[in-house]
Amino acid sequence: MHILVVHQYFLGKGDAGGSRWNQFAKYWAEKGHKVTVLAGTVHYATGEKESRYKGKYVVREREQENVEVLRCHVSESYNKSFIGRFWAYLSFTFSSVLAGLLWAGKADAMICTSPPLSVGLTGWMLSKFKRIPMVFEVRDLWPESAIDTGVLTNKWLIKVSYWLERLSYKSAKWINVLTPAFEESLIANKGISPDMISMIPNGADLDIFHPGDRNNWVREKHDLGDKFVVTYVGAHGRANALMQLIESAKILKEKDGEVQIMLVGDGMEKAGLIEAAKEAKLENVTFVEPVSKAKIVDYVNAADACTAVLKKVDTFKTVYPNKVFDYMSAARPVIVGIDGVARKLLEDARAGMYVEPENAGAFVEAVLKLKSNPQLCNEYGQNGLNFVRKNFDRSVLADKYLDILKHQVVHQER
Repeated sequence: MHILVVHQYFLGKGDAGGSRWNQFAKYWAEKGHKVTVLAGTVHYATGEKESRYKGKYVVREREQENVEVLRCHVSESYNKSFIGRFWAYLSFTFSSVLAGLLWAGKADAMICTSPPLSVGLTGWMLSKFKRIPMVFEVRDLWPESAIDTGVLTNKWLIKVSYWLERLSYKSAKWINVLTPAFEESLIANKGISPDMISMIPNGADLDIFHPGDRNNWVREKHDLGDKFVVTYVGAHGRANALMQLIESAKILKEKDGEVQIMLVGDGMEKAGLIEAAKEAKLENVTFVEPVSKAKIVDYVNAADACTAVLKKVDTFKTVYPNKVFDYMSAARPVIVGIDGVARKLLEDARAGMYVEPENAGAFVEAVLKLKSNPQLCNEYGQNGLNFVRKNFDRSVLADKYLDILKHQVVHQER
């Protein structure tokens, strides 16, 4: 089977970030299927375009045997304003449709994974021209999450976004969601039949993340010594609200000088976070540039605890951050500052502690409790590892997704 994937933020080799689709593509290719990905040329976290893509409309890349990536033009207006970002999304629509028609070849099925919602427009056109079924995947509830976080405020753009959402759902032969809350929202608020929804969630990359030596090269490189290290890995954007970790570091500076907060990643808010830490003279905060998936496991293993936090808005009660699965796979206790399904996941796994989002005092209490109780840390870590091995092995989820695609192909041929 030839599977066409439309994913504007598909990672390149060595890029840092969520690898959900890199892993799915790898697993499917290993089973003999061909995967072609229509991806963008601007990195989702930095908003920057690599020099090798500048001046080129479509660039072919070989990810691995049976996996080809067509890097499609994205306007460099991405980081200038929300209007600029919206134009960047549309520029990807134009370039990805062209690449899909002229260079992707004949495909059997297509998956469009959102956000951004504009990939649904690409999917709608390609499904019509190529006469293949489209599966639309909801990784985040757009445009609601953009509205709730204040990223999307223009009334006209909000209307366009809701139109794109309706078009995407109407054009899809099947919809996949990443959390139970997404499924509930689509059924209750969007009028989607439960008979056309599946849930293949984020999962654990057990072939990448695994328990390892705490006292590895990361501690030496960053002069961490034997400090109690709390690590965050991921995007530094508005939705992540990482200023709550800076505020926590201010309190910890006075309460316990042996706690270090490490922030690994990049994003549009990072410069402001660094400036805030400098102004407060927070030597207990370490900023690290994005690192590849192959290396990030060592950063997670060097931590005593890891954290996932988001802005305190209702929309984020519906999300499972993939980083939580990464942390659990490395048997590290997790502090989750996200209410809703992420909190339930953590509590079901008995893998860490929930704290109220954007409550620095509560975060500090959780850190100090874990620091004072190594046995509890070990217990949470082992519980998390056992939980993801049993319920969220990505290779098993890839097989389930493949079954959905095969069903859609058979249905299309009838």
